[in-house]
Amino acid sequence: MTQVSPFTSKALRGRGASANPANRFEEFHIERDAEWTEEDPKPGTEFFVDNTRSIIAYNDSPDVGVSAGINPYRGCEHGCVYCFARPNHEFLGLSSGLDFETKIFVKKDAPELLRKELSSARWKPQVIALSGNTDPYQPIERRLQLTWQCLQVLAEFRNPVGIITKNKLITRDIDVLQELVRYQAVNVCVSVTTLDPDLAGKMEPRASRPADRLLAIEKLSAAGVPVTVLTAPIIPALNDHEIPSILKEAAKRGARSAGYVIVRLPFAVKDLFEQWLLDHFPDRKEKILNRIRAMRGGKLYDAQFGKRMRGEGIFAEQIDDLFQMACKKARLNKLSSTLSTAHFRRPQEAQFMLFD
Repeated sequence: MTQVSPFTSKALRGRGASANPANRFEEFHIERDAEWTEEDPKPGTEFFVDNTRSIIAYNDSPDVGVSAGINPYRGCEHGCVYCFARPNHEFLGLSSGLDFETKIFVKKDAPELLRKELSSARWKPQVIALSGNTDPYQPIERRLQLTWQCLQVLAEFRNPVGIITKNKLITRDIDVLQELVRYQAVNVCVSVTTLDPDLAGKMEPRASRPADRLLAIEKLSAAGVPVTVLTAPIIPALNDHEIPSILKEAAKRGARSAGYVIVRLPFAVKDLFEQWLLDHFPDRKEKILNRIRAMRGGKLYDAQFGKRMRGEGIFAEQIDDLFQMACKKARLNKLSSTLSTAHFRRPQEAQFMLFD
């Protein structure tokens, strides 16, 4: 077969990546030798059972803020081309490209595993991130309801949880979120990267559109659920100018706080992102890449703690100044929504106390 660049295809409707770059751990890989045509079958989404034996994962990253997390799904159909979790699919023998958004691994036993691990005397009550990698409310969640079941377990134990999503589907679970609110045990982060539905369709093909995410913020806030708006990721020269308008709209709908992250492009994500820019924004491609390099010490990615989320240099400082000014104007980050472990309980222990 003719050996060519892994990126021989044009942008695919409904997908973020346009190809499958080589897996850095594999010696051999398959490459298309022609562009996609209208006659070619487009890659559909496949689901696989992940028979994991544990559900709580831990990290020691000083700039994350939460050391424990659960991910009911591996891979994400939302298709955000810049997703820093894409390289994790390479540990499964797959690609960071189309494989990541079309081959989704489902942890069907996640709720039972979570209950087992929280029941253990070894578990030290702490905030759990849901989800640290892939969106817990991606499309398949509507049918499988694994995230909803995990939230029910967390509410049963009154264990605090921080949720990050781009999908309005989270409003389905307002009742269980309100139960967690009673014990100061939940904060929801809704990511809004742009207010432009066309740009959102390119950045996050299968995620909820901006209007729906703002509606989710409004509904959650009205129900008493504390909401943080995340302008993440910020891509310089593409969506950074929208920071003030995003924060203004989110605050109007009840968001209490805000945060941001500069785009992160580890491993194969760099090449995927460059091709995505060529497909969608060829006129701005070099400007965007040069701005990113200026914030990453001349590279497209810098994994150093303290720098990987915010970058450095004059452009990073400009973005931070703009963000801080917009937060002040929108009156965000005025109130703290610290989560508490004070009400944690193991239901089986509570039952024993009744008999005592």
